[in-house]
Amino acid sequence: MKKRIAAFTIAVALFASCVTGCGAAQTGAQDKSLENVKEKGKFVLGLDDSFPPMGYRDESGEIVGFDIDLAKEVGRRMGVEVELKPVDWDGIVLSLKNKDIDVIWNGLTITEKRKQEIAFSKVYLQNRQVIVVKSDATIANKQDLSGKVIGLQMGSSSETALDSDADTKNTLKDVRKFTNNTEALMDLSAGGIDAVVVDEIVGRYYVGKKPGEYKVLEDNFGTEEYGIGIRKEDVSFKEEVDRILDEMKKDGTAAQISQEWFGEDIIEK
Repeated sequence: MKKRIAAFTIAVALFASCVTGCGAAQTGAQDKSLENVKEKGKFVLGLDDSFPPMGYRDESGEIVGFDIDLAKEVGRRMGVEVELKPVDWDGIVLSLKNKDIDVIWNGLTITEKRKQEIAFSKVYLQNRQVIVVKSDATIANKQDLSGKVIGLQMGSSSETALDSDADTKNTLKDVRKFTNNTEALMDLSAGGIDAVVVDEIVGRYYVGKKPGEYKVLEDNFGTEEYGIGIRKEDVSFKEEVDRILDEMKKDGTAAQISQEWFGEDIIEK
């Protein structure tokens, strides 16, 4: 009887081991994401092409930016090209899931909601959601936004950040949503809205471009982290992107790119 029980126990253990091993092997066989990227010789980067300094069109119409330089260096070390594909930001996660693009690399904030749908690389930048107003505005803090009209980019983390602060949002007269931050800031300049909630990196870029026109308030809607959006099933591709980013952080290349765009090393180690 004891021999039968022992034999049965061993059989069950062997079966479990086989199932686990076979399952792992099958998963590994299915995940050919890195292999596919290398076979294509490129990965497609989805972005909002009006999001300076992360990714935007320069005076000649070429897409440039901090994230673009970072991605191209990752592509070079991976041995592939980077194809840049402007996408409507409000639907960019769907574009990734539908395989119209391979990565979202454009100042993408890591949120719990997005993590339910896509995977993220390791964090490479810290950011805050700030409030930009005209330089002559009497608005000094979030309390002064009461009864005011706020603008932000539709589908952005700015929208999420404002929604998370019910005490402030409930005092607003209106929230206007724009296709991109450029349109929101233009409306602010024209007096159509009273303030814009925007990523600090982007907001300070615009403020620096037009000295004396805008100011950034001390009050903000919280700190957040930037990561690269990748499909959940593309495990080997994500691991390679993370490996190369770590390599670039260690050898100083990421810091050098940061210096070129921001005048300092702001890379998250």
